[in-house]
Amino acid sequence: MEEEGDVATAFTMARILSNIPISRGGPTCLVIYDIHALQERFYFGDHVLPLFETGISLLKQRLHQLPDADKIVVAFLDDGMEGNPADCHVVIVDDLVQSGGTLIERQKVLLAHGAAKVSAYVTHGVFPKCSWERFTRKNDEKGFAYFWMTDSCPHTVKAIENRAPFEVLSLAESIADALQI
Repeated sequence: MEEEGDVATAFTMARILSNIPISRGGPTCLVIYDIHALQERFYFGDHVLPLFETGISLLKQRLHQLPDADKIVVAFLDDGMEGNPADCHVVIVDDLVQSGGTLIERQKVLLAHGAAKVSAYVTHGVFPKCSWERFTRKNDEKGFAYFWMTDSCPHTVKAIENRAPFEVLSLAESIADALQI
């Protein structure tokens, strides 16, 4: 918890959302992107129908547009990396970021192991207390080449607008597809 009123656990949030009244057609659909831990899917009650989606497809589309697409290696922050990072563009993938300390430490390790450059993707860029500022490029250091995130946290999106290395990938089409709009 960062401030009074923040939800302390995923279980608490699931309990709150599970109290949404049942609709005429049955349980209310709730679209959730890149849930932090799969066991959390069982926290929801019968009044909501959680639809679990991912933003990874947005990242894949963006990676195919890069000039070094054939030299990209993906590293999952929680699960490690497959392959050798030497002379590659390594993209660290995680579900969310808060302070970013773990991403920065992983970047240092990858660069020390020969990565040509390091980027990051998170579905949810929470960044309390403007911690996104740690990722803005400074002339004297090798920062992240790209930092992609979705627009799931509107306050962050507004704060990082037009600031390198950030790039926002929109969930709008994916949400519409999930809800069959």
